[in-house]
Amino acid sequence: MNRRRMLRTTAGIALVAGFATAASAQQADDIAVEAAKRYRGTEITIVWEAGLQSLDPLNFSGPLWEKLTGIKVNVIEVPTAEMFTKILQEHRAGSGAYDALNVIPSWMADLVRAGALEPLDPYVDKYGYREELEDIAPVYRDNQMKVGDTIYGFPDDGDVFVFYYRKDVLGDPDIQRAFKAKLGYDLPVPPKTWKEFRDVACFVTQHTGGKPYGAAFFREAVYGQFMFQERFRVEGGRFFDPDTMKATVNSEAGVRVFEAWREENACMPPGVESWGFVENLAAFLAGDTAMTISWPPYGRWAAGYGTEEQALAWVPKSKIAGKVGYALPPGGHPQLAAGFSLAVSASSRHKEAAYLFIQWLNSKDTSLKRVQLPYALRDPFRTSHFASAEYQAKWPDAPAYLAALQAGAVTGLLDLSLIQTDKYEEALRQGISRLWAGEDPKRILDDVAAQWDAITERVGLDRQREAYGQWAAKPNAYPR
Repeated sequence: MNRRRMLRTTAGIALVAGFATAASAQQADDIAVEAAKRYRGTEITIVWEAGLQSLDPLNFSGPLWEKLTGIKVNVIEVPTAEMFTKILQEHRAGSGAYDALNVIPSWMADLVRAGALEPLDPYVDKYGYREELEDIAPVYRDNQMKVGDTIYGFPDDGDVFVFYYRKDVLGDPDIQRAFKAKLGYDLPVPPKTWKEFRDVACFVTQHTGGKPYGAAFFREAVYGQFMFQERFRVEGGRFFDPDTMKATVNSEAGVRVFEAWREENACMPPGVESWGFVENLAAFLAGDTAMTISWPPYGRWAAGYGTEEQALAWVPKSKIAGKVGYALPPGGHPQLAAGFSLAVSASSRHKEAAYLFIQWLNSKDTSLKRVQLPYALRDPFRTSHFASAEYQAKWPDAPAYLAALQAGAVTGLLDLSLIQTDKYEEALRQGISRLWAGEDPKRILDDVAAQWDAITERVGLDRQREAYGQWAAKPNAYPR
């Protein structure tokens, strides 16, 4: 070994040893900042969901990172529906246009198979981040971080469905007395089974004459497919026969869910079949509905938290602040619908700088600030977030809100993840649209199952069986 190479190698060993020593004395965010200063003047690009989500790196974390390290962050905003395709296209082109990535966890295995994601374990050990990863809530850490035994992403968004209910309506003594007189049991606050939910929703609607309606959901197919995935499994359904890989979405459980949806819609506002995120939010915040299910931002906005921000001017003013209870959806296993993990592009020319940025973003201290940004839609995902005295003081019922999110971070159910998952989801979305058009539930689901079988055949039966087996073996693929 020549003298120059020996000095370079020695310096490298010393640098790694220095980071390892620092890891025992510093927090992960500080370690990342100090290490990243070596790359001052570098520019990195991160892909982020277009809309409110991107205000985090645009307005807060990106400018702060540049101030701390001298590394500029360029944010590429991409609509969620296009993110997977654009990430894959960029990787295949080998352009190096992307450095850090936001990926929906159900995409991760597909992206890894394509070689698009950089393994993160070497960086995690070099920069002493493994211990702080243990603070990520189990459902995210154990299900949304690795493909096989390798870390490819840091779970960074606690997306989980929460059940919201009006405490003043369900707790009204007159409604409770009338409910028991008619149905013969105490009105459950909140409902814990889907039968209880239907009983309460329909009774409230009838008792109040629709002022408020007993419940409403977003039924539009893009969001509805997440709700189907959850309830289908709560009802005992399995997506495939693990041996033959024949789709079983058309089983009795699937048909029962579709039929129940139609029955419940009769007790919801007219036109609910076409409602999306915004329509459902507006009705709930106006006090027009007594129960709903959605992502965590509903709970914050119902309390009025952060809605004075200009970026949230579109959110209707809440008329129900202080009147909302938080719980797990009926059945107790909420869908971990979408969510995001931070990753590094395998084609990046600035991998180390990109890694240090995402470690800093994801770290305990920085992420606590980010999940409290009213406009950024990042939801709590660490044990320390749920326990944060600062967050619990944001509004009077914030401790109950965080407790519900933490409960969901134990029993939540993973989104289905296969090779070409998007094609299976699209078939399901089309099936839901047909349901609202009045077609027969069994016939619809038979068609969906046939489409799933055709997709499996095109992908390759053995390949898809292996992918499904890996997904189904995860702790939160099906209710325990």
